[in-house]
Amino acid sequence: MANPLAASPPPRPAEPAADPRSPPRRQDSRHTYGAIDLGTNNCRLLIARPTGDNFTVVDAFSRVVRLGEGLSVTGRLGQDAMDRAVAALAICADKLRRRHVTLARSVATEACRRAANGREFAERVRRETGIAMEIIAPQEEARLAVLGCHKLLEPGDGPALIFDIGGGSTELVLVEPGEDDRPPRIRAWWSAPWGVVSLTESESVGASDGDNRFEAYARMKARAKDSFSRFAEILPADRDGIRLLGTSGTVTTLASVHLALPSYDRRAVDGLHVPIDDMRRISTMIAEMDFGGRSSVPCIGAERADLVVAGCAILEAILDIWPADRLGVADRGIREGILRSMMANDGYPV
Repeated sequence: MANPLAASPPPRPAEPAADPRSPPRRQDSRHTYGAIDLGTNNCRLLIARPTGDNFTVVDAFSRVVRLGEGLSVTGRLGQDAMDRAVAALAICADKLRRRHVTLARSVATEACRRAANGREFAERVRRETGIAMEIIAPQEEARLAVLGCHKLLEPGDGPALIFDIGGGSTELVLVEPGEDDRPPRIRAWWSAPWGVVSLTESESVGASDGDNRFEAYARMKARAKDSFSRFAEILPADRDGIRLLGTSGTVTTLASVHLALPSYDRRAVDGLHVPIDDMRRISTMIAEMDFGGRSSVPCIGAERADLVVAGCAILEAILDIWPADRLGVADRGIREGILRSMMANDGYPV
């Protein structure tokens, strides 16, 4: 049995050929898979078993750890931030054991990529929790995000832009329709160094709450748009039938506000398509509020109130370069992409 806490970066070793008298492996539901996504702001775990051409989630965990807090200033992960992340990962490790996970992959993204002590932190995680944390490149992050959420793209023959607004970076992926229900083909991708944490920290403390908060919002939007400029140059001029799909806390939060939900409901948000004009209106409304006003909005609250403005700025910058009519919303991404990748390697039709 594979070490349930070990990472499994591709390619995987070849396995002995299956006995032809045995039933197809994809019918064997005893396998349990785990995926951990440690981002700049959140630590997320998903544990699932394959069922037919999909999978069933048997356990999940998510915690705001703010691993990248202060990173843009110091260039290093802070002690308190690392302690919060290790505590969350210890809970993940316990869940992996209790659920008898047979194969897991754990990835870390922008905060660990950028930090001078990112690899030292990954070694501490392995030492204290047993989790082998893989610091992945932006291209792999983009691939996993697409693999995890592409099924929510609206049907169509035109190109699509899939984006993931993270804590420390934003990934943009231009895709074309795949063949025979396969994942879409990636034509180009871009990783911008602005996420909700890093872009918030680019302004002075309290800038998004002062009398000139909308000017601060305009500056954040300009920074994000400038970071997308080279990618925007290669986007197709003919944009008939274009589609747009976002996976991040920003888009799910704004979708919740659009629906006026009293509390977050994944079933109502995942797969929703929102008119772009509505998303712009909500973004502007949030940017004009102070911290207290944002905190009072259901599905934003005090936990997201300081970062959601930067998320709105990044979203509007994306809408400027890819003027689709509607925004698809996905409450799924890297974790689901990891699970689908591992299950596909084992012969399951996911």
